[in-house]
Amino acid sequence: MPRWLLHVDLDQFQAAVEFRRRPELRGQPVIVGGEGDPAQPRKVVTCASYPARAFGVRAGMALKMAKRKCPAGVFLPVDMPAYEVASEEIMATLGRVAGPVEVWGMDEAFVATDDDPWRLAAEIRTAVVELGLTCAVGIGDNKLTAKLATGFAKSTGKTSPEPEHDPGAATGIFELTAANWSDLMGHRPTDALWGVGARIAQRLADLDITTVADLMSADRDRLIAEFGPTTGPYFRALGHGKGDTELSTTPRIPVGRSKSETFPHDLTDPDEIHREVARLATEVAEEMREHHRVTTRVAVTVRTKTFYTRTKQRKLPTPTDDIPTITTTALAIIARFDLDRPVRLLGVRLELLPPE
Repeated sequence: MPRWLLHVDLDQFQAAVEFRRRPELRGQPVIVGGEGDPAQPRKVVTCASYPARAFGVRAGMALKMAKRKCPAGVFLPVDMPAYEVASEEIMATLGRVAGPVEVWGMDEAFVATDDDPWRLAAEIRTAVVELGLTCAVGIGDNKLTAKLATGFAKSTGKTSPEPEHDPGAATGIFELTAANWSDLMGHRPTDALWGVGARIAQRLADLDITTVADLMSADRDRLIAEFGPTTGPYFRALGHGKGDTELSTTPRIPVGRSKSETFPHDLTDPDEIHREVARLATEVAEEMREHHRVTTRVAVTVRTKTFYTRTKQRKLPTPTDDIPTITTTALAIIARFDLDRPVRLLGVRLELLPPE
C-alpha cells in the first residue's frame, strides 16, 4: 500500500475557469448558476468565488437570494462543456506529475506516493497554477484523512512549509494522519467526518455521541445495535480516522442516469406534466442509447409546490435501449401519481445494465 494519499481539490473551480478566460473578473464576486440571470426563478448557484462567499453566497442558494446578498455580483451562466474540458486538462496534468489518478469529480482527485508528500503536493500546486487555476492538497495516510486535510488546507496556514513539515504551515497544503488525528479532530462534531451527515449525526447524538472523541471511545456493541454489524463498526473506524488506502484508477461506470428540471412556473395541467415527463424520458433515453447502455428500470420523481417529493418506478419486462418503450413506461408511471397539487419539479431516472 502507498504510504501517503493526497487529495487534490480545485479552488472555486467553475469560477476559476471563468477567470482563466476572462482575467478581468479576478478578484470580483463572481456567481455561476443557471443562465446567469438572477431574475430567473428557481435557478441556483453552482459556484461562488471567494469574494462572493464573503457576502454569504453559497452553492445551492437561489440566484435571487444571491443577488440580494451580493447586489454587485457578476452572474455568469453555467458552461458545462468548458468545465469538462478544463477538468480533463487538470486530470491529465495530475497524471503527468503524480502518476495514477483516482478521479472523484470534475474538480477533485486522489493520488498516492511513497516519497515526500509535501514535495509532491507543492509540485501539483505549481502545475495547476501553470494551468491558470489553483488547488488545495490534503496529505493523509488514507483517503479519509487526506480528504479532511484538504478542508484544513483551505482554512489554515500563512507561510511556506517549514523543513520539518509542520502540519498546516503551508497555504493550500495540510497534513492529517494518525499522529495528529486526536488533537485536530477529537473535539469536532461527528458530522465533521466525511461520510457522516446530519441524520447520522443525530442518531449518534441520541446515543450521547456528539464528538469524534466520543465516537472513538464508543462501545462497539452499542453501535452495532443501532446501525448493524457492518455500518456500526464502520462509523467507529471513521472516528479513529481509518479509511481506504487503495488508489483505484478504474473509471467509475454509472449504474444509472437521470434528468430532472425545476420549472420557472408550477405546472398544473396534467397534459403538460405528461408532455414534460415524455420529453425528459426521451432525452435521457437518447443519451444512454448513444452510450450503448441498456435500461432495466425507469423511475419518475415529482416534487410539488410545497416541496413534497415522491418517486415511483417500474422494472422493464426486458432490458432495452428502445426509446419509445422507455418513454411509454415513464408515462405509465406518471399516470400513477395524484396530480392534485402544482408541480415544481419532474425527473426521470434510468437504471442501467453494466456495459459489456
